[in-house]
Parts: sequence; structure tokens; C-alpha cells
Amino acid sequence: MTEPIFKVQDVLKRFGEHIILDNVSFDIRKGEIFGIIGASGAGKTTLLNIIVGFMRPEQGDVLFRFEHLLDFQKAMTFRSVFKKQEAVKKIYGFASQVPSFYRNLTLKENLEYFGSLYDLSADALKTNIETLLNLMDLKNYEDLAAKNLSGGMERRLDIACALIHDPAVLVLDEPTADLDPVLRNHIWTLVKKINKKGTTIILASHHLTELEDICSRIAILKDKKVIDVASPDSIKNKYSKIQEIHLESYPGNYNKILPKLTKKYIKNYEIRGSKLVIFTDKPQKVFHELFLILEKKKEDAIDIKIGKPSLDDIFIALSKDKKDEIHKNNK
Repeated sequence: MTEPIFKVQDVLKRFGEHIILDNVSFDIRKGEIFGIIGASGAGKTTLLNIIVGFMRPEQGDVLFRFEHLLDFQKAMTFRSVFKKQEAVKKIYGFASQVPSFYRNLTLKENLEYFGSLYDLSADALKTNIETLLNLMDLKNYEDLAAKNLSGGMERRLDIACALIHDPAVLVLDEPTADLDPVLRNHIWTLVKKINKKGTTIILASHHLTELEDICSRIAILKDKKVIDVASPDSIKNKYSKIQEIHLESYPGNYNKILPKLTKKYIKNYEIRGSKLVIFTDKPQKVFHELFLILEKKKEDAIDIKIGKPSLDDIFIALSKDKKDEIHKNNK
């Protein structure tokens, strides 16, 4: 198992009399893409700010892996982000929800300015700017004023500014908020490229279905606590024993198909556009019945597949405290 790069230990955070985070603990491993999910106002942004030392909790600590020389050998130890701010600032880059670049500067000037904050040599800064402009597909716009960028280009420039000092950790707060599906996909592709270079990525997002394919592990924030930390597949397996059968047939008279299915096998169903989605804990039995019914009803099967409910489905169920068997373990 990869060594942790951050250790969040028993963090409690209040704003006035309101507790935002209550005894939150988890580790973030080197080289992973770690997602933080939670309802609006759950404390995701607050937690990110605490992890990098922007904000102090009333209780608890956040430790980061600190490299130093000891007896002529490289040793690893952990230090508090609140006591070693200068050191921790060098290992992370932060792209917040609100762009932090200067709108009247060009893209290249922004990168030069942010690079100057980290005492980079002229050669290192030049190399990093060239690399990032190419990585973010912004090379052709380096002399364009940032105020003239589109939303997707703004997000890419902001991430580039956060990466200018080649940090070990990149922190992204809602990196695809307010972007259309095409631009969101572009950002996630960039995130994967950055991660493949060895950068640890910590992100908060409400696009949960997209996180299934990008995050190695996810922390679920609910009721001021982290109620689970695991891979997306592990979370889906843990919180859902029910399977989804997706059927598309022609002519698609699903209202005639459903009454013929054995009710005790069906937990729920939905008609989503041209597809019928059946929730069941007996998928093999439903499959068998479906094929017989389709043949009798003269329905041509176009597509049929089985899978777990999405991370979105599970998170909604957890957030609403539902005890629906579709989204929970069977007792």
C-alpha cells in the first residue's frame, strides 16, 4: 500500500456555534486521485482549506509527509501543515472554485507571475510555462488577455497556475462546476494526465457519476462526519446489494412487460426515455423471465445489461437517510 502524503486526524471545525466538521479522520495516499463528496454546504471546501493549512480547526491536526536529511540519509516524517506552512506551500497547488488569476494579464504573464512567487529559476520557469501551456492546450493563446477566455479555458489556466511550481499535490475545488459535458470531459482528461505524471490529486466535486471513473478512493461527507472512505466500487458494493437491469426493446411497450414479471423479484423500476430500468436482488431470475416475456409480446431486444446503481443513486439515498433496499445493505 502506498504511503500517505496527508493524514487528517480528528479534525473539528466550527463557524460560530455551528459545527461544520466533527472529528474527521482519513489518510490521502501518494499518487492517488482522492475525491471528497457531500451535499451543498456539507463542508467540502472547508475541509480542503484545512488540509492545506489555509484554515485552522478548533481541534485535531493535518499532517503532511516531510522530506529532510538526517544522518546523511533521506528520512520521512510527518509535520503539521499549520506549523510548517512555508514547507507545505511548496508541495501543493490549489485551484479554487473562483479563478485566482489576473484578468488583465495574458496567460503567459499570469504563469510568469505565479511562478515568481516560488523563487523558480528563469530556466525552470520558462520550461514549466512551456510544458503547462502545451498540456492545457493553451499554447496558441499565451498572449491573449485572461479576461477574454471562455469558461473552460479559464479553468485550464487556473489549474496551470496551480501547477506552475511543479507541486507534488494538486487540490481542485469543484473543477468542472458550471461547465458543459464536453468541457467537463476535457477537464477530467487533463486531471488524469496530470495524475499519470505522479501528482497526487485531491478534489471535491458534485459530479459524482464522473468521479466513479477517475477517483481511486472517495470520502463521503455526511452530517459533519466522513462516514466512509473507499474506492467507488467498494462503496457501491457496500451500500447496494440490488442490481439494475437496463432493457431497451422495440417497440418498447414496457407497461405490458412489467405486469408479467414476478413482483417479489422487483424492488422498483423506472422508465428512462427509451429504456426500462428494473431494480432487483434476483437478476438471474428476472433475466430469465424477461426473455420469455419479450418473445411472447413480440418485443425485439435492442440492448440489455446489468450493473450496480450509480454513485449518484447511492449518495442521494445516503443523504436523505433512506432505508430503501435498493441503496442499502439487506439486513
